[in-house]
Amino acid sequence: MRRSLALLFLVATTGCDKNIAGGSTDGAAVFAAACAACHGPGGAPSAAMAAALGVRDLTSSAFKVRATPALVMAQVRNGSSNHKMPSFAEALTEPQIAAVANYVLTLPAAPPR
Repeated sequence: MRRSLALLFLVATTGCDKNIAGGSTDGAAVFAAACAACHGPGGAPSAAMAAALGVRDLTSSAFKVRATPALVMAQVRNGSSNHKMPSFAEALTEPQIAAVANYVLTLPAAPPR
């Protein structure tokens, strides 16, 4: 739990100068730099991150059914309502937020269980 919270703090405070991924607007690069630490490199978080912080699986069918660019952009921009996912409005530019949202929508769906 401590490690998860430390990781969340690190993610929340890194790149506040809007230089995440070197300022790139490549969605995959932004995801790797800003999102993968919690959501996993392919969009599926580790069991520990899911349990400790309630990190959403971006490859799940439940997410895929309702995900839209606007929904993902709002989540990235505002953070989660439970405040476990920080807002990235100060860390990412609007083009980076749009790029990472569009990238998230391209992540392959998890295989059915």
